[in-house]
Amino acid sequence: MPTLNWIGKEKVINHHQDVPYKTLEPQYTFTNGKVSKEATSQNKIIHGDNLEALKSLLPEYEGKIKCIYIDPPYNTGNEGWVYNDNVSDPKLKKWLGQVVGKESEDLSRHDKWLCMMYPRLKLLHKLLADDGAIFISIDDNEQANLKLICDEIFGIGNFVTDLIWRSADSSNNDAKQFSVDFNHTLIYSKKPDWNPFKLERTVDNNSHYKNPDNDPRGPWFSGNISSPNPRINLTYDIVSPKGNVIKPPKNGWRWNKERVEEMISNKVVVFSNDETRIIKKTFLKDQSGIVPSNIWWDIKDTGHNRNAKYELIKLFSELKTSDIFKTPKPTKFLEKVLKISISQNDLVLDSFAGSGTTAHAVLNLNKQDGGNRKFILVEMEDYANTITAERVKRVINGYGEDKKAIEGTEGDFTYYELGEPLFLDNGFLNEDIALDKILEYVWYSEAKAPFIKPKEDYLLGTKNDTAYYFYYQKDSITTLNESFLRSIKTKASQYIVYADNCLLDQSIMDKYNIVFKKIPRDITRF
Repeated sequence: MPTLNWIGKEKVINHHQDVPYKTLEPQYTFTNGKVSKEATSQNKIIHGDNLEALKSLLPEYEGKIKCIYIDPPYNTGNEGWVYNDNVSDPKLKKWLGQVVGKESEDLSRHDKWLCMMYPRLKLLHKLLADDGAIFISIDDNEQANLKLICDEIFGIGNFVTDLIWRSADSSNNDAKQFSVDFNHTLIYSKKPDWNPFKLERTVDNNSHYKNPDNDPRGPWFSGNISSPNPRINLTYDIVSPKGNVIKPPKNGWRWNKERVEEMISNKVVVFSNDETRIIKKTFLKDQSGIVPSNIWWDIKDTGHNRNAKYELIKLFSELKTSDIFKTPKPTKFLEKVLKISISQNDLVLDSFAGSGTTAHAVLNLNKQDGGNRKFILVEMEDYANTITAERVKRVINGYGEDKKAIEGTEGDFTYYELGEPLFLDNGFLNEDIALDKILEYVWYSEAKAPFIKPKEDYLLGTKNDTAYYFYYQKDSITTLNESFLRSIKTKASQYIVYADNCLLDQSIMDKYNIVFKKIPRDITRF
């Protein structure tokens, strides 16, 4: 398999493991049109660096995200707007200097873009469910590079398709060479057997189904009857009721003789009036849906860039939104992505949230069919609250062009800021972090599962007949000794105990299958 190399790759290929784990701190919850400081929602909007935010999502969401959609910077070299599309943002420059070192001064803009994307894609791969798929929109500036690093991270066998979407509603006659009228969306699955959901049939899809013979089974059309490849066992004559001999097509029939005789008996295969040919009836009633095409060219069906700008202006008539977001995605495009990738109760993640189109599309679909789809958005820029979250509020409230709430959409979300790192620079636990957050992290590092606090003191949980204890007190030193052993209530074949110190003899530890792990030295950094 061909691989892509660039300056700085060796520094970022495993950088996702070095990203500090930070807590997610809820700021407010928006529900029923009001802001609350108490309740939390399954829908999340997170303000902060998306690399750190993705790391913070792992304990709760690793392997659980059914659909990931991202619209990262296209690296066009255009610096004329807030979302710096040539990845020369000061935050990124600082990060590159820290991670890549002095070499970062020699990076081309393509090197920088690849250094930025690689660790984020590694974490997204961890978050993606085994039966899920990721959709990545991009244009020709980085499409080829993105394909190669996704082949490397997700596996070349998990490449699904390059979805072509017509993003322009008309061609640009002022273009110097070609009018660029489409974008790519690369689709990868976690496992090679992933299949998209079929799309609903339309009137156009059904227009070629007719019922000229008033068949009680309903409308039908004449399906293909010949084999796609030459097959000897499919080459045979068919004799009509009147004795006419019907010769096989060039490659033979599509089915063997026994199957054809069965279909003739069931009147699924019928003879033409002159009995010189057979007709295979394909009935409309047997059709479930339409397999999605990888060319989305109908702007009425998926929207376009101009339409997407209008959606924002409609919600933010008081702002020059068109100057802030040059190429937002239309909600129709995201709705179609979601229709083929998640069911009514699944979760979608967008870690380059921008103006919040993904959440808008989720709310629209839930309103249309009564679904309970959930979203997680991550946005690093300062407009995460004033634009991204505000857009979702206005969609929920049903804002019109006059900025007055009309018939709205059911929905809520919790807005988060990235909190403090779990570990200090000296390697010790950050004791300003809430204990539950520490326990959640340690349990995830051991069990790769969400933390549900048990009733027993210091017990993290049990898995595979192993009991995990985190004997930790912020105000004092803890010691694993016989007194602590006597306090253990859970029976298990093995015990893993975290503490500051251990005074047990090795013979006792061997007898009771105890593994001691020192805090913080032996806490796994994931």
